[in-house]
Amino acid sequence: MVSPLHAKLFRDLWRIKGQALAIMLVIGIGVALQVMMSGFVASLTQTRDAYYERQQFAQVFAPVARAPERVARRLSDIRGVAVVETRISGSALIDIPSRDLPVSARILSLPAYGMRHLNEIRLTAGRRPESGKIHEIVLLDSFASAHDIVPGDQIHVTLNGAYRAFDVVGTAQSPEFIYYAAPGEMIPDDARFGVIWIGRPALAAALDLKGAFNEVLLTLLRGTDVDAVLDDVDRVLDPFGAPGAYGLADHPSNRFLSEEIAGLEISAKNVPPVFMLVAAFLLYIVTSRMIQSEREEIGLMKAFGYSDTEVSSHYLQLVVIIALGGAVFGCFLGVLLGRLTIPIYTTYYKLPFLLFRLELASFASGILTSVLVASLGGALALRRVFRMTPAEAMRPPSPPDYSKAGAFGTRLVRHLDQPTRMVLRRLVRQPWRMLGAVTGVAAGMALSLSMLIIYEGFDEALDRTFNVIDRSDASVSFVANAPSRTIFELQRLPGVTLAEPVRNVPVVLRSGRKSYSGAITGLAPDAQLFRALDADVEPISLPARGIVLSAPLADILDVSIGDEIVVDIRQGSQPTVVAPVSGIAESLMGSPAYMDLEALNRLLGEPMRISGAYVSINDGEQADVYSALKDMPMVAGVSLRIEAERAFQQIMDQGAGSSRFIMGFMAFAITFGIIYNVARVAQDERARDLASLRVMGFYHGETAFVLLGELAAVILVALPLGVGLGTALSHLIAAGFSTDLYQIPVVSAPNAYGTSISVVVVAALASGWIVQRDIGASDITLALKTRE
Repeated sequence: MVSPLHAKLFRDLWRIKGQALAIMLVIGIGVALQVMMSGFVASLTQTRDAYYERQQFAQVFAPVARAPERVARRLSDIRGVAVVETRISGSALIDIPSRDLPVSARILSLPAYGMRHLNEIRLTAGRRPESGKIHEIVLLDSFASAHDIVPGDQIHVTLNGAYRAFDVVGTAQSPEFIYYAAPGEMIPDDARFGVIWIGRPALAAALDLKGAFNEVLLTLLRGTDVDAVLDDVDRVLDPFGAPGAYGLADHPSNRFLSEEIAGLEISAKNVPPVFMLVAAFLLYIVTSRMIQSEREEIGLMKAFGYSDTEVSSHYLQLVVIIALGGAVFGCFLGVLLGRLTIPIYTTYYKLPFLLFRLELASFASGILTSVLVASLGGALALRRVFRMTPAEAMRPPSPPDYSKAGAFGTRLVRHLDQPTRMVLRRLVRQPWRMLGAVTGVAAGMALSLSMLIIYEGFDEALDRTFNVIDRSDASVSFVANAPSRTIFELQRLPGVTLAEPVRNVPVVLRSGRKSYSGAITGLAPDAQLFRALDADVEPISLPARGIVLSAPLADILDVSIGDEIVVDIRQGSQPTVVAPVSGIAESLMGSPAYMDLEALNRLLGEPMRISGAYVSINDGEQADVYSALKDMPMVAGVSLRIEAERAFQQIMDQGAGSSRFIMGFMAFAITFGIIYNVARVAQDERARDLASLRVMGFYHGETAFVLLGELAAVILVALPLGVGLGTALSHLIAAGFSTDLYQIPVVSAPNAYGTSISVVVVAALASGWIVQRDIGASDITLALKTRE
């Protein structure tokens, strides 16, 4: 048999079903985000770790110009080193008939057939090259798929200046290339960068490295100090022209993937609680209203012997049921969204498989957190139950004192009609209630606005990087550092309007205990095609002395203009110099450092040398220029700015585009939930007043105006507050997610502001329409039957 309190509980839930569903939606979104993001973290982390272990991914990587094989024995003697494996790597150009330009590629040696080795490839089709067959290769699977290359096809490759034909015998994936991009770029594009694996004897002969190596891979014993090993490796390899060893944490592919996982972990921890707090606020409002409207019933229950605990637990059960319903809905929604959106990650993270993993801890955490937070909101409202005696509770509350006209005695207000005066009087006489409603609406708007501003920031990063900083049509990289006169050879090509030199030099920058491994880009002092820009997006003229650091790099080293840093150059004679910081440049991708090209070459003690060039090409003559570059043996690769921009835009459309839709829906849902609850609570509180107005002869529209006017006032006040909170929140989010790999700018985004305001207005109109419809359908007689 159902107890009286349980029967009342079901009736109450049915009576406030609209508000309950809106609150469940808010809770559900918060739990869904936690389940989805935690699932992403688990999926990416577990798949990555299993992949690394299965393919024996190295923990230390050390490139070198050329070192004899005997050096490997010295490396194996380093304390903590478990396995040492040398290999040969180089750059190549793949001739693709459908493209005007050859595709840049990295070519790596494979050990003898059948030998287990570090960074083992995972065949997806075909087989490995057989011993002695120097023209057999394996291609990176994603590159082969982008160009419809299958085992059995033949491709032509320019390797060390020689044009050769190779037979593709297999395609493969590798933990080294989960995330990869063309040299000098950060955005992956399967069609514009490839990887070739070939037998070591064939590659050694092609690159003149018989009996030598130019890269070494190491694994370490458990508990080994990685930094100490890196120092020891550098000491061994420095005499052979080593730019510096680096650990797994700094491997480009692993680093991008790890940054993605770290960002998801931050989101999973910080975003869902915001939704929970909003839900707790709404439950507090709803529960407070129920207790206020049912004070007579509460008095009767106490008079019939129900204790304060029993009465409070009745209302607390209602809160818990709403929270549990929202949490269960959120768990299912999170799994659904996770399974629908996780394929987005395979666009730029080339893992062998990626399935959405259910993280049971996130289910338990989401359900427990939603119940606890909701109970907290309900408990704050239930305090008044314990303060009520039966006699006090059964007595109607004293009506508010509106006898004192105050501000409404002015001549202006006296000319307003009665419904408008009722709206203004309620807003002024109950400021805390209005403040709560305004805060809730502004918080919902701030969430949506901050995310929209962040997405606008991505668009700004795209435009600034590819149209303001880099204004070239193509960047050309050379096989080896070339004389500066090479720039005139490029300048003389028909169709080239301007060619500017560049030199990239690997360095380690140090300031006190802080250091950063990267590169210095040497540019002409007043370069036009690729420029260093200041905070005002104005070009910086590179000084003859000193170094210009990007803003994120200056933050890493904790330096400012005028400070001195140690520059450990890892090329040529490898000098170590002290240079003053002469400027701070803005950068949205990477953490570059800039120097005057002549000054950089002086530090190296070398004549004018360059590693590449930026070129500008006449419209309509691109094909001729590409053909000429293709025939130049010194050219290692050509990167087209428009293709890099297109690749970035594609990722934004596929990845961030889907995220925008999801976050847009969630923002509307939470905003609607808040506004609808505010409107519904106001309707319940004023049901008797509205019915009285109808009896007194007011039209339905005038009656609805009393309620909707109050809602409109709340929205008008909440809009500017939401804009301010959303802008501030976007700065916090941008700062939290920016790294030295990429920075998220916060920009003035009229579209973001317009969209977020539109969401609030549409949610208010929808809520107002529902409430206005209910007012018209309400029973006036029933509303006026109040116990006295």
